[in-house]
Amino acid sequence: MPEHESPGRGWIVLNTSNPKNRLFCFGLGYSMTRLAGVLIADGWAVAGTCRSAETVSRLRADGVDAHLFNGETGIDQIETVLAGATHLLGSIPPGENGDPVIGLHGSDIAECKTVQWVGYLSTTGVYGDTGGAWVDETSSVAPTGERARHRVEAERQWLDLFADHKAAAQVFRLAGIYGPGRNALDNVRKGAARRIIKPGHVFSRIHVDDIGAGLRASMARPNPGAVYNVCDDKPAPGPEVTAFACKLLNIAPPPEISFEDADLSAMARSFYADNRRVRNDRIRDELGVKLAFPDYQAGLRAILASEE
Repeated sequence: MPEHESPGRGWIVLNTSNPKNRLFCFGLGYSMTRLAGVLIADGWAVAGTCRSAETVSRLRADGVDAHLFNGETGIDQIETVLAGATHLLGSIPPGENGDPVIGLHGSDIAECKTVQWVGYLSTTGVYGDTGGAWVDETSSVAPTGERARHRVEAERQWLDLFADHKAAAQVFRLAGIYGPGRNALDNVRKGAARRIIKPGHVFSRIHVDDIGAGLRASMARPNPGAVYNVCDDKPAPGPEVTAFACKLLNIAPPPEISFEDADLSAMARSFYADNRRVRNDRIRDELGVKLAFPDYQAGLRAILASEE
């Protein structure tokens, strides 16, 4: 599935530059680390969690107040760690016991009086399989897999935590993430790209920088209880994206393989279980987001240009 140059184009400049702003992010992974860099450059304080001591050291060197959190044991002195947070993000995947952040620190988060805005990063997988039909935020959730079912429950947990609107909590349903260091160009170069054909099947995608743009826009325009799809304009079959990446690199595309003949892991096969097209009108109309990378062609061209 699709998933440091300077931020560059694509970041909406909003009134979020404030020395008193402090973001705390549970789960400083690929997307949120990139957002952290942009916010720090804009004068924010950023803190959050990661899973290894090595990553803690790297993030602290980059100006992030990083803390270890494995999702199984709570963070010591969490009140001090969260102190002064004005914005809070949850991006750690839930398990069979629910969202680990809510389970271990839900009450601590709810009692943090400085938090004004809360975001939870979910997935468009909660919509399940529509046979390729379009979905938007008013569509019913109908998850087909266990991981997506856990996401639906986690969304509810995060929104319920702030149902009294002590802070504006929003859910962001992300499509397949790609960007610098994590894209079809890299897969082609590594020889890992495959063109698996499942007729009529498409994926929705989103460039990592457009995720950050959507989150910043929401921070500037909080809407308690809102749900937003974060995806680009052009759902497309995986083989089409691979072929385009090969064209950009002047490399012959790998041979086509039928889905039935592909030797896929259970995890990889699960990505093909659902087929849907996801609309992004709400982030445009309500938040004013203008995607820098409205389709995979624009995103891959920009990534390749940034490497030159």
